[in-house]
Amino acid sequence: MTKSVIVSMAAMTAFALASCSNQVENPLPGNPLTAQWEAYYQIPPFGEIRNEHYIPAIEYAAAQAREEIDAIVNNTEAPTFENTIVAYDNSGELFDRVYTILSSEGSINASDEINEIARNASKISSELANEISLNPALFERIKAVHDSADTASLRPDQKRLLKLTYDRFVRNGALLDDSLKNILKEINLKISANQLRFSQNMTKETAAYKLIIENEADLAGLTEAQIADAASRAEKAGDAGKWYFGLDNPSIMPFLANAQNRELRKQILTAYLNRCNNGNEEDNNEIIRELLKLRLEKAKLLGYNSCAEYILQDRMAKTPEAVYELLDQIWKPAIAKANEELAQIKEYMKKDGISGEPQAWDWRYYAQKVMVEKYSLDESQMAPYFHVDSVMKGIFYVAGRLYGMQFEKLENVPMPHQECKAFKVTNKDGGEQGVIFFDLFARPGQKRGGAWCGTYRGESYTTGERVGPIVTIVANFSRPVGDNPSLLTTDEVETLFHEFGHGIDNLMKDVKYAGLRGYPRDFVEIHSQIDEHWAFAPEVLAVYAKHWQTGEVIPQELVDKMDAAGKYGQGFATVEYLAASLLDMDYHCLTEIPENLDLEKFEEKSLGGRGILKQIPSRYKTSYFNHIWGGGYTAGYYSYIWAEVLDCDAFEAYVEAGDIFSQEVASRYANEILKRSNEDDAMNLYINFRGRKPGTDALLRKRGLE
Repeated sequence: MTKSVIVSMAAMTAFALASCSNQVENPLPGNPLTAQWEAYYQIPPFGEIRNEHYIPAIEYAAAQAREEIDAIVNNTEAPTFENTIVAYDNSGELFDRVYTILSSEGSINASDEINEIARNASKISSELANEISLNPALFERIKAVHDSADTASLRPDQKRLLKLTYDRFVRNGALLDDSLKNILKEINLKISANQLRFSQNMTKETAAYKLIIENEADLAGLTEAQIADAASRAEKAGDAGKWYFGLDNPSIMPFLANAQNRELRKQILTAYLNRCNNGNEEDNNEIIRELLKLRLEKAKLLGYNSCAEYILQDRMAKTPEAVYELLDQIWKPAIAKANEELAQIKEYMKKDGISGEPQAWDWRYYAQKVMVEKYSLDESQMAPYFHVDSVMKGIFYVAGRLYGMQFEKLENVPMPHQECKAFKVTNKDGGEQGVIFFDLFARPGQKRGGAWCGTYRGESYTTGERVGPIVTIVANFSRPVGDNPSLLTTDEVETLFHEFGHGIDNLMKDVKYAGLRGYPRDFVEIHSQIDEHWAFAPEVLAVYAKHWQTGEVIPQELVDKMDAAGKYGQGFATVEYLAASLLDMDYHCLTEIPENLDLEKFEEKSLGGRGILKQIPSRYKTSYFNHIWGGGYTAGYYSYIWAEVLDCDAFEAYVEAGDIFSQEVASRYANEILKRSNEDDAMNLYINFRGRKPGTDALLRKRGLE
C-alpha cells in the first residue's frame, strides 16, 4: 500500500491511476471522488467536488485499502514478490488519490471548514498508516520474501523495491513487541495532528496581519507596481484609498527592500519574525515543545539516541556528524562574507545620516542601495523583462532543449483553482509525458506561503504501459493589478525555475513501481536546484527575457550588470539559510527535552553561540519554521545545501562539455538519475552520471565563498 501512507507525507503528493478502462459503478453515487474520472488524462473533477464529499470518500477508500491488505495477508499461497511485494505496492490507490486532492485543497484554497475536514482526515490517515505499518501478519509475509533464497532471480529494480519495503517496515516499528507498537501508534497520531495544526496556524497568522498606510508620503521608495498591489489589497478589503501590506513574501519582501520609512520597515519585519509567537490561538510554542518530545520518544522507541539520528539513517548524509561537517565548512566563509556586506551597509547608512548599528530591518533596504550604486542595478530595471508569461516560456525552452519536452496549453479541462493554467507535455517523439498545472499567484489566507511542486498522480505502469503523471506547481507571486502585469523579481524567476526542476523530475520518472518513485530528502533538491543554473544564462535570457511592452530583448549591458552583481548578497543569503539548517539540527539532535523548554532562548543560544550577526535573522525562526514542524524536512532543512553541492558539481559537467545544452550530458543525467528515481542508492545514481563523487568547490565558487 501506500508505501506513501507509511512514508510520511507521500500520500499528499502522489496517487495511482484508477485501473479499469471499462465503466465502473461508483460505490458512492454522487460522490465524484470515488467515481471513474472521465476528463482528459483522467484529471480529477475538481469543479464537482464539494466539502461534504471528502470524509465519506476517505472513509470508503480507507476501508478498501484495509480489504486490499487483508487479501494479501489471507492469501493461502506462499509469499512471493508478486503476491506480496507488488500487491502491497499497488494497494491503497483510491485512498492516495482522494487524500491528495484534500491535501492540495487545504494548501491552495484553505478555509475553516476545509481545515476541520483536514484534521479529521489526518486522523483517519494516521490510523490507517499505523494499522498497515504495524500489521504483524503483513510484515511476516514481507519478511518471508525478503529472507527467501528465491530473490536471486529478481531484476535489480525489484530487489531494490523489496529492500526498501522491508526497511521501511522495520523503520516504522514492525519489529517492536505489541505493547511498544501500541505506544508508537499513539505517538504517530499525535505527531500527525500537531504537524497539521502547526501548518494551519501558520497560514492563519500570516494572513491576519496588515500594515495599513494612510499617508501617501509613507510609500516613498516603493515602485508603482508595489503601490498598486497594496492599493488593490486595501480595496478588496473594503478600505479603498489606503494601502495594505501583508506578511506574504510578494508583499513584505519588496517593502523591506524599497520603503524609505525605517519605522514602518521595523513594524512589518517585527510582525513577520513574531508569527505564531504572540500568545494567541495561533501560537505554536506548545505545539513545538510537544512535537520535540514526541519525535524524540519515537526515535528512542525505535532504538536511536535522537530524532536526527533516526531521520538521517536512510538519507545520503547518514549521520548528524556528516550534516554538521558540511554546514560548519560553509558557515565560517559565509560569516566572513556577511561581515563584508555589513561594513558596506554601515557606510551607506552614514550617507543617510543614520548613526548606530544597522538593524535587521535595514539590511535589505541598504543592500538594495549598494546594488544600485555599486553595480548600477536594481529590481525595477530588470522586472520589465520578467513578465510571468515570458518566464514560463523560458522554463519550457530549457526543458525542450535539454529533454525534448513540448508544452501545449490545455483549455476546458478541470482546474484545481480558477487561476490555474494547464499544459499537456509531450516528449521529443510526440508521446505523452504528462500534464502540468501552474498556480502562481498569492492568495493570503487561502494559500499557504512559499512555493512547491507536487503531483495529483504519480507516474505509473498499467498493463505494461507507462501512464504519465499529473503535476502541479504552486507559488505566491504578485498578481496582475489593473494594467500592471505580474512582473517577477529575480528571486521569483529563480523560484519558478526551481519548482519547475521538480516538475521535470516528476515528468521524467520512468519506474515500474510506486515504491521507487521517491528519493532521500537530501537528494530530491538536486533536480530543482540544477534547473536554476539556466535561469540567467545569457543564451536563455535572450530567448525569454523580453520587455513586456516593447518586446525588446534584455540588453547585453543589463545582462553584464546582472552577472557582475550575481555574487553580491551571498553572505546574507548563505548565513540566513545555514542558521535555519543549524537550528533544525540542534533541535532534533537533542537527546532529552527539558521541561518548559524556552524556545526563544534555545534559538538565541544555538545561533548566537556560533557568532551569527544580529542583523541576520534565521530564514525561519522557530515559531514559523513550517518546513520542520509541519513535516517533510524534519532534521532535513540542510538538504538544500547538501543538494547544492550536487547540483553545482553536476552543472560543471555541462561547463566541461563546453555547452550548457550538451545533449550527451543531458541524456546521461536523464537516463542515470531522472528516469531511474529510487532504483538505486542516490550516491550510486550520481556517480553513474558524473563518474565520481561530488566535491564542494563548485558550490563555493557559485556563492563567492572560495
